[in-house]
Amino acid sequence: MSTTLNLESIFVEESQIPDEFRLKEEIDQKEFLSNGEMKTWNGPFNEVFSPVCVKTPEGYKRKRIGSFPVCTEKESTEALDAAVAAYDNGRGQWPTMSVADRITCVENFTRKMIEQKEIVAKLIMWEIGKSYADSVKEFDRTVEYIYATIDALKDIDRQSSRFEIEQGIVAQVRRSPLGVVLCMGPFNYPLNETFTTLIPALIMGNTLLFKPPKHGTLLHYPLLEAFRSSFPKGVVNTIYGRGNTIVPGLMKSGKINVLTLIGSSKVANELKKLHPKVNRLRAILGLDAKNAAIITKDADLDLAVSETVLGSLSFNGQRCTALKIVYIHRSLAQEFLKRLSAEVEKLKFGMPWEKGVNLTPLPELNKPEYLKECIDDAIAHGAKVVNKNGGQTLETFVYPAIVYPVNSNMKLYREEQFGPIVPVVPFDDLEEPIEYLIGSPHGQQVSIFSNNAAVISSLIDPLVNQVSRVNINCQCQRGPDAFPFTGRKDSAEGTLSVVDALRSFSIRSLVATKFTDDNKKLLNEIVNGNDSNFLSTKYIF
Repeated sequence: MSTTLNLESIFVEESQIPDEFRLKEEIDQKEFLSNGEMKTWNGPFNEVFSPVCVKTPEGYKRKRIGSFPVCTEKESTEALDAAVAAYDNGRGQWPTMSVADRITCVENFTRKMIEQKEIVAKLIMWEIGKSYADSVKEFDRTVEYIYATIDALKDIDRQSSRFEIEQGIVAQVRRSPLGVVLCMGPFNYPLNETFTTLIPALIMGNTLLFKPPKHGTLLHYPLLEAFRSSFPKGVVNTIYGRGNTIVPGLMKSGKINVLTLIGSSKVANELKKLHPKVNRLRAILGLDAKNAAIITKDADLDLAVSETVLGSLSFNGQRCTALKIVYIHRSLAQEFLKRLSAEVEKLKFGMPWEKGVNLTPLPELNKPEYLKECIDDAIAHGAKVVNKNGGQTLETFVYPAIVYPVNSNMKLYREEQFGPIVPVVPFDDLEEPIEYLIGSPHGQQVSIFSNNAAVISSLIDPLVNQVSRVNINCQCQRGPDAFPFTGRKDSAEGTLSVVDALRSFSIRSLVATKFTDDNKKLLNEIVNGNDSNFLSTKYIF
């Protein structure tokens, strides 16, 4: 295929990086937070190289941006012990603290977090190659999520600040924490998606072990002091090191009460099996997804094309909610491919600091090779790359490839590519995409494109029992954060959203007694004396 792309132009020399986007210095992290202290690490370090390559006389080289500790089981065990001690079987300062006081601590943390916005946003950009504009949006959205979580908890607490009387029993029902939470976030939204589990777990009174993602570790370093100074000793602890070295021992200890992981179902299954009492382990998991678009013969093709571009290629397709396979009615296929190719060609590619950039380098070391394997496999089984320059690669950058016609013999049909490839499957009968979703191990979301109400309704009823969100004439997505975010099959366990996350990281507990004069007197004494943080009628404004 002839080429008009000049991929060599996207990478620049060190001197050509704009000053406002440079890091003032490389971030060589030599500390980690454990048991309320910033502890110095004198062992081995993992060097961090950006997906952004720079031109040098020796060729293209990933830009070094810093390093972080590679700790051992000893340090992770010490952090676990600190979290266990801070929880103290539910008697610790943090789990017994009033909701109002926990909210104050989180608000203090958030103010300190906002002070670090500039460096954190830059590190998101440099570590994972996300555009600077989107890196800033990720930071801002995370702050908004924290404040929304605080407001949601206030609402829950207000509803709980009264007594209920049923069948001669008076009770107060509130939510209480679960214990020690092991929190592991993803690289694609290393701040936002990590905090959508970390913050609700924390604010509900649990204590934390937090392992930053492999790509997206350094950006959390500027926030460690805010964690240390905002929460009691041992409530938040960071662990570093190779996951397969330090995490199994934590699970085998049986001291982890909640596992929260946004990653692969394979890893989640292996970790859960290590826990000696799985019945005591709660898991809140965001896992694999292979979200499909179904474009019927009654669809608005322009709308379907624009939403497919957004859904499949935003942040280079590196989103769990991305559209990762597209079913198009055969009668529209050629026109759809033509328009889709034209829209992809309009996308701006380049360095993440460039204004309006859509396509940027990929952070995972072997991702370009894997994507090439997927394309080669599809071609070997009868498909073609239909857009000009599709799949062209230079170092860490891969230009989007639209692959058609995809069939069940191809990797792209089954595997979650998590990158800038758009597999397109033609169909004649709506039963074909329905059967695909029934047979798929994934069950997060689907997008339906049609202007025919009867067709849409015929798809909604079977598909809501296969996936957890059906999107009509729009791409798959997580937000708004008030909506439930979950999945069926291998795609999730537990539900996340602002309110659902608070419920996921807590359990309903109640204090109850017979409604007698003596017991009424006792309850009034406790409430009026402010002697219990749980049994209380205080109203949080």
